[in-house]
Amino acid sequence: MKATSIFGGVQFINIIIQIIRSKFVAILLGPAGMGIMGLLTATTGMIGSLTNFGLGTSAVKDIAAAFETNNLNRISVVVTVMRRLVWITGLLGLVVTAVLSSWLSQITFGNKDYALAFIWLSATLLLNQLSSGQLVLLQGMRKLKHLAKANLSGSFIGLFVTLPLYYVWGIDGIVPGIIGTSLLSLLMSWYFSGKIKIERQALSRSQTIAEGRNMLHLGFMINLSMLFSVAASYLVRIFISHTGGVDQVGLYNAGFVIINTYVGLVFNAMGTDYYPRLSAIAHDNKLCKQAINQQAEIAILILAPILIIFLIFIKWVVILLYTKQFIAVSDMIYWAALGMFFKAASWSIAFIFLAKGASKIFFWTELTDNIILLVFNIIGYHFGGLAGLGLSFAIYFLIYLVQIYLISNIKFQFTFDSSFLKIFIIQFGLAIAGFITVKFLYQPYIYIVGVALITISSYFSFIELEKRLGFKILLKEYNK
Repeated sequence: MKATSIFGGVQFINIIIQIIRSKFVAILLGPAGMGIMGLLTATTGMIGSLTNFGLGTSAVKDIAAAFETNNLNRISVVVTVMRRLVWITGLLGLVVTAVLSSWLSQITFGNKDYALAFIWLSATLLLNQLSSGQLVLLQGMRKLKHLAKANLSGSFIGLFVTLPLYYVWGIDGIVPGIIGTSLLSLLMSWYFSGKIKIERQALSRSQTIAEGRNMLHLGFMINLSMLFSVAASYLVRIFISHTGGVDQVGLYNAGFVIINTYVGLVFNAMGTDYYPRLSAIAHDNKLCKQAINQQAEIAILILAPILIIFLIFIKWVVILLYTKQFIAVSDMIYWAALGMFFKAASWSIAFIFLAKGASKIFFWTELTDNIILLVFNIIGYHFGGLAGLGLSFAIYFLIYLVQIYLISNIKFQFTFDSSFLKIFIIQFGLAIAGFITVKFLYQPYIYIVGVALITISSYFSFIELEKRLGFKILLKEYNK
């Protein structure tokens, strides 16, 4: 909760920054501009997933393990290896994107008009990987306040750099804006990671390979799973673009950002400390079960009131974040919001595969589920448009939860506690009531009933959080 409160505050400010950016981008670029931006970032993201070897996740485990030993020489060796690997993988991403620029433009947009844009954006593959390396160091060594400041300062400064570019150049400012954001993020992460004094080690190539083998192995499996995830998202965007047009991609991106970025920020805030903490106790299944149940309870208690607010006021949320042109995405978000309850539970369990280094299990579950998600999304959009996409998300997260639970139960004897099941049933029941309210009632009854549901959910979360830690204790811990 201490880590969540630190990063929750940071993520709240990031949400405000995202709202301001999205609002101006929606006004200055419109759905078509957002569609182009989404396709460019999705494509480079896919290449990044192919070339970064998952070091942004796998290296955290190695650095956290070294940090627990309190051996300065061991820490120095692991950090030196990590830094060399991010340079190598970052340059690999740059070269691959630049060389394949014409092909990427043809596949993504149906022409070669954006080949030069991909050549320029190839630099972001290196910048983002170097930045990831600095953030990994801060996370692995549990320097949470430095990590929070690095994330926040990069986003804040990036806002004031990119918006003028969109205002002056419109769609032509998209590429400079993406590059500028990546560069600023790197500068901020480098500044704060520089506060940690670590001596460089003179390691040979063979020593680097020997030390980095496990990091690369786990990272490679994570990388493949991330690649499948990004590729599935990319193919969905391509399918929507070819079926419904670029405007529909812009609407899909807007809904995706609302449900996965704004709500997902809560997961990021909690996961920053959760992953290294779970890795430290990965040898003990009982301790893992306790930690996972606690994390799942906190996730539902924090997210439930937010998701019900989205259900009741989503049209106003869309207008606030974007413009009235994006109202059509509301039906997608209704269904996806329900699916986030299943995601909160499965997200808490899935970390056990990484913490225990069970790379093969992690890989095959992610591969299977991304194929399911891709198929469901294509079928959902084909038959139901944007609303069908939302329904496909909800069904997918339910299937994913069942799959992850069964595997972790068989392999690691994990089960949900009765206290979590109670919280989940009550909060999900309130969300279902909110869904029925917006679908079958009319104004002003939607808001009257909706506000009552939000109040009940918020009060229940407050009482349950108070039982678990006491907010006075939390405040004392936060100020230590």
